[in-house]
Amino acid sequence: MIKGFRLWMLIVGLGLSVSFLGYQLLTRYHFNTDHQVGDIIDSLNGIEIYYNGGVNTNEGRNLSLDGYNLGIKYQCVEFVKRYFYQRYQHKMPDSFGHARDFFDNLLADGSWNEKRALRQFTNGSQSKPMADDLLVFAPWMFNPYGHVAIIAEVTDNSIEIAQQNPGPFTPSREYFFLEQRAGLWYINAPRAKGWLRWEAISPKVITETGGFIDPAMAIKE
Repeated sequence: MIKGFRLWMLIVGLGLSVSFLGYQLLTRYHFNTDHQVGDIIDSLNGIEIYYNGGVNTNEGRNLSLDGYNLGIKYQCVEFVKRYFYQRYQHKMPDSFGHARDFFDNLLADGSWNEKRALRQFTNGSQSKPMADDLLVFAPWMFNPYGHVAIIAEVTDNSIEIAQQNPGPFTPSREYFFLEQRAGLWYINAPRAKGWLRWEAISPKVITETGGFIDPAMAIKE
């Protein structure tokens, strides 16, 4: 009985080890020979999307000139944070965390997400998603970190997203159906939790050194 249990435990342990090694190989190896890690494969509003190969590839942390943490190159988080930073000069108060951490499950639809300094909407919201919203996907068995993307376009019945690091063969653009039911808007995408929206709280301009100043304080010559 004891020998049988030990054998069973050994088989389970070997199975878990093989599964772990296989997962590491599949998520770090660059199977797509058409691209190299760091290749520009797309852009949205002039902001580049880079190829990352296996989804767990790590090319080091990307920081702005003024030291703001943009994330790990070239993960999905790095793109969405760089997008908001370059397009809106937006810095998230909490500049760390995985994709799953962008969505606060405790907030009601339309609430202000303090950690991200963005307006948060639940999938099934009174507010229709808009272009430039940040879409958050929940984690699942083969991706415990979740995923984030930028909504590139919205029609009456669909959305297009732009994403970085979806996998070595998955395109940077994907489309999902959008529908309204009982006055609420739903994005029919697997594990889509909701979207975050930038709001112009106060106008700012970027300086040559990467810092930010209020235009009212700028010295005019």
